[in-house]
Amino acid sequence: MVLTCEGLLSTYPEAWQAATVHPFLTQCQQGTIRPAQFNTWLVQDYLFVTQFTRFVGRTLAAAPDEHLDILLSGLNALQDELNWFREKAAERSLDLSTPRQMTCQIYCEFMGSLVNAPYAVQATALWAIEYAYNQGWQLPGPMPAPYTEFADRWGNPGFTDYVKLLANQADTVLAIAPPGEQAAAETAFLRVAALEKDFWQMAYNAAV
Repeated sequence: MVLTCEGLLSTYPEAWQAATVHPFLTQCQQGTIRPAQFNTWLVQDYLFVTQFTRFVGRTLAAAPDEHLDILLSGLNALQDELNWFREKAAERSLDLSTPRQMTCQIYCEFMGSLVNAPYAVQATALWAIEYAYNQGWQLPGPMPAPYTEFADRWGNPGFTDYVKLLANQADTVLAIAPPGEQAAAETAFLRVAALEKDFWQMAYNAAV
């Protein structure tokens, strides 16, 4: 049986729900999230994205020629995203030189560990990471200010279309991947789901 992105979502609905539905996001939508919680997420997510950018670059290096355009579009978007994070942090007087918390560090180390993984595994992990954010910020519904622009950044239709293209690319290489690579891709998907859940919880646990 060939592994697909949709198949992973169907096989592991509970793991995926835990990755994309969390009180942190619900309370952003309700406007009740505490500033300390949101600010913790913002700083740690910036630190995550700096490493995620490197992960996308490594995935790009392993990709077949026909996948380059979509991956390059993602890298270009990440340049804008990093600058945007810096602007949001400045508005809130947040220090982006803060060390990574352990949860963020573990997630970054996981991405680093995929440097020598087969491209099918990298492509699956990339799709899962992006789709988790797309769904996480989209599922609660419209969010009030000041969280509207955050939800719009990852929940907008253009980003949803980009994630679908990533899924198509992952499916293409999974279809021809040997069983061992498919198993590794499945493991990577589940690891991403668990790390996403932990990341939301890390921010939610922030002190007042």
